[in-house]
Amino acid sequence: MAAPLAGGAEAARAWERLSLLADTTSALSSTLDLREGLRRVCHVLTQRLADWCVVDLLDEYGDAERICVVHREPQALSAGVDLGRLPPVSENARGPLARVLNGAGPLLITDVPTPDQAESALDARQLELFQQLGAGSTIMAPLRARREVLGALIVVRTGQDAPFTEQDALLVADLVQGISLSVDNARLHQHTRTAAERLQRSLLPRLPHIPSMEITARYAPSSTTAQVGGDWFDAFTLPDGDTALVIGDVSGHDLNAAVTMSQLRNMLRGIAVDLQDRPSEVLGRLDLATLTLYPHSTATCAYAVVTGPRDGPWEVHHSSAGHLPLLLTCPNGDTRYLDTASGLLIGVDSGFPRPTARDALPAHSTLLMFTDGLIERPGESLSDSMTRLRRHTAALARAPLDVFCDELILGLGAGSTDDIALLALRPTPPGP
Repeated sequence: MAAPLAGGAEAARAWERLSLLADTTSALSSTLDLREGLRRVCHVLTQRLADWCVVDLLDEYGDAERICVVHREPQALSAGVDLGRLPPVSENARGPLARVLNGAGPLLITDVPTPDQAESALDARQLELFQQLGAGSTIMAPLRARREVLGALIVVRTGQDAPFTEQDALLVADLVQGISLSVDNARLHQHTRTAAERLQRSLLPRLPHIPSMEITARYAPSSTTAQVGGDWFDAFTLPDGDTALVIGDVSGHDLNAAVTMSQLRNMLRGIAVDLQDRPSEVLGRLDLATLTLYPHSTATCAYAVVTGPRDGPWEVHHSSAGHLPLLLTCPNGDTRYLDTASGLLIGVDSGFPRPTARDALPAHSTLLMFTDGLIERPGESLSDSMTRLRRHTAALARAPLDVFCDELILGLGAGSTDDIALLALRPTPPGP
């Protein structure tokens, strides 16, 4: 009968191991925030394996930071523990934490040293924490991926519990493999996202300074993707002194879309400056050029020209190639979409006629151009989305233009799964 009992105990341990692995993986995947995910992992471990738990991470320069300390009994942390930057980690530093951060381990320590036995500032910091929270035994394991040490996981039992065993050390070794992979993936995602955002911003233009005109633009990358996209805006002065405004969105969400976006923007600039014609003619030429040079690309685009003397009155001449209409918000809060000059997307049919519309642009009114990431939400009709935008701009009609744009991004863009670009112009006649 002994063998079946032993087999049953072994099966129970295997089940517990698999269950713990699944729970830590679930904790990490339950949030996109790496630090919060690691805190959740520590909460799982303090309920299932240890009395308290620590995660330290190394940055790209090799500096260590204490990310979290989690205790099974939260009141044990009421006196506070030090998070943040740790003392330097050198290759020849001694002490268990330094060894682990240099790649050693997992280390099983059943006789925890006291702070007066510390051999480095880093070692002293760790031993002081052991003493503060109580440590009877500990397992310290490196977080390692692609032959690079990313940090350390430290699990601790107080003297009141049975000390860790070699079996526990093997379990922690399995746990840190999955944790390390998640840390590495999160960092790669963040690096890629940061690089993509820098590339996208480098492709966006500087806005001109135009007397009697305030111009402000915003670009907000998607919170759910690390790819560059095709959203763009532009503003420039034409040779005759009029102000050209452009916003558009190339189909796709990758490097090709970003490159095509940059090419279309530059082509439109050249066509507009050379032609100095109605917006419909400019978009028609851009359409022909796109079909010739980029036959597999499509894009939406709105092109507007603001005309009028320095002290007004002003008009806006505009045409749209499948893009959302311009929104005019008057100082008294009245709003209306300028939607009478819509045509096909760029890259579909260059022979299709394109209209141009003319609308008055009152002093101190706000002309807004935007991409669909600002308003579109899953499960919501476009009509409801556009109505919501009108309510927001009406409430912001008298706000400074920078505030106007920032509040739109904050109020409408927080839940967006797409990039957002917006361009706002406000004619402001000179004072007496």
